[in-house]
Amino acid sequence: QAQLVESGGGLVQPGGSLRLACKASGITLQYYTIAWFRQVPGKSPEPYVCMQQRDGTTYCADSVKGRFTISRDNSNTMYLQMNNLKPEDSAIYYCAADTNPETITLGTPEYSGQGTQVTVSS
Repeated sequence: QAQLVESGGGLVQPGGSLRLACKASGITLQYYTIAWFRQVPGKSPEPYVCMQQRDGTTYCADSVKGRFTISRDNSNTMYLQMNNLKPEDSAIYYCAADTNPETITLGTPEYSGQGTQVTVSS
């Protein structure tokens, strides 16, 4: 059974950095489009924060371009490096994977994690 487990969330001051990690089991991430989503409780979910297709093509939301970077490595783990964090980045962050990038774009990935809280506050 496939499982995605996030880690790395926490409390950080504005302008600080965090790196989220998402370890996959039961699937091999190199064959999937991967993505990070975020959601503020009580608000509608946003489109993906960043996504990366199998060929390495990467897309990020305008609100995080130049600050967030998505990546993956050979340990079957994906990452989201977040720099220059702002209070509006506070949310629960979820990793996701799907063989079909269109499904990621629609916000209905086949696999997703349980989420990790990121709070940006002084």
